[in-house]
Amino acid sequence: MFAIGFVGAGQFAGSFAKLFNAHPGVSRVTATDLVPERAATLVAELGLAGVEDDFDAMLASDVDAVAIFTQRWTHGPLVERALRAGKHVYSAVPMAFTAEEIAAIIDTVKETGLTYMMGETSYYHPSTVFARQKAAEGAFGRLFYAEGDYVHDMDHGFYAAYQYSGGADWKRTASFPPLKYPTHAIGGVLGAWNTHAVSVSAIGVPDQLGDGVFDKSVSMFDNDFSNATALFETADGGSFRTNEFRRVGLGHWLPESRFTFYGTESILEQNSRTTHWHEKGEPLHDVSELLQPLWASGADDPVLANVDPALHDSFISGHAPIHDVAELPVEFKGLGNGHMGSHQLLAHDFVTAVNEQRLPTVNAWVAARYTLPGIVAHESALRGGERLRIDDFGDAPQQS
Repeated sequence: MFAIGFVGAGQFAGSFAKLFNAHPGVSRVTATDLVPERAATLVAELGLAGVEDDFDAMLASDVDAVAIFTQRWTHGPLVERALRAGKHVYSAVPMAFTAEEIAAIIDTVKETGLTYMMGETSYYHPSTVFARQKAAEGAFGRLFYAEGDYVHDMDHGFYAAYQYSGGADWKRTASFPPLKYPTHAIGGVLGAWNTHAVSVSAIGVPDQLGDGVFDKSVSMFDNDFSNATALFETADGGSFRTNEFRRVGLGHWLPESRFTFYGTESILEQNSRTTHWHEKGEPLHDVSELLQPLWASGADDPVLANVDPALHDSFISGHAPIHDVAELPVEFKGLGNGHMGSHQLLAHDFVTAVNEQRLPTVNAWVAARYTLPGIVAHESALRGGERLRIDDFGDAPQQS
C-alpha cells in the first residue's frame, strides 16, 4: 500500500480522489491547492487524511506518490520536481507543454526508476478497447489509416471550467492551443494501433467569434486558433487524422470523442450514436450496444457541485460491456466513474503499477507518443501547414 497526495483540488480532482481513497492498495490520500479552501473542502467531503500547505510541503511529506491535477500547462515542471523528490506520479493530461519538458520527464523516470502514468481516458474509450482487441487478433489485416476526434465546444462546460480555475484572467488561459491538448484524440488512435507518428502537417483555424477568448492580444499563449486539424504519418507507413475543435456545433449530451480505423480486411466506423464493424464480404455488424457505457452513480455527488452540468456526463458514465472489469476492487462498486467508463480503470492501473512495481499502460514513453505529436502539429499550423518531423523517445524499457 502507498499514500498519495493530490496536487490541485479543482473540478476534475474530486472524482479521482474518491477512487484512490477507496482503493485497497492506497493507505491514505491528502490534498493541496493554491486556493487552500478548495483543498480543505475536498478533504472534508471525502474524508481524506488531511491538507498540506502547498506543493513544497506535499513533496516534503511522507506520501509515496502524487497526483497532478493542476492547470494543463504546468504539468511538466511539477511532474519532474515530484519525481526528483522521490514520488511516483499520476498526471492528468497532457503530459507537458513542450518537447523539452517531455524529454526531462522521461530522463527523470529513467534516473529514478519511479512510476509515471498519464491518465489518458481515451486508452479505455470503448471504441479504442474494441479496436485494440481486433488489432491484436489481426482482424484488420493491415491497419493503414485512422481518425480520432476531440470535438468539445467551449459552450459545453469549458467556459465555466476556465472561469473556475482562471479567476478574473480566465480568458488568458481559455485560449489554450487545441493541438497542445491532443491526447484524447491521438491516444484513442494509438491506444489501439501499435505505431507512432513520425511527421505531421496541420491547419489551424483562427477564431472569429470575438468574445475575447481566442484573441492573441489577450491569450497568454499568443494563440487565436480555436479549431485545428492534423494529418500524421505513422512509423509503419500509414496515416491518421485528428480534429481538435473548440467552436463546433455538436449537440449537447453527445460524446465529444469518436474513432474510426481502416484496415485492408476490416473497418471500425464510429459516429455520434452508432458504431459499425465491417468485414470484407460480410454483412455490416452494429456493435453500438457492446460499446455503449452504462450509467454510473454519482450524479448528485458533492464533488460535482462546482462542475458545469454540461460536463456531468463526463464524470458519471459507467463501464461499457466491452470493458474488462474483473480485476477492479469491489470497493469501487457504486462509486462514480466517468469519461466513457475510464476513471476506475485508470485509477486501478496506477495503483497496481506502483504496488507491483511494473510499468503502467500509459507510461512515460507512451504518454510522449500521445502528447508530442500535438505539440509539433501546433508548430506546423503556425507555419501554414508545413510538414514537420516528430521525434520519438522509443519504446518503454523491457522489465524483467
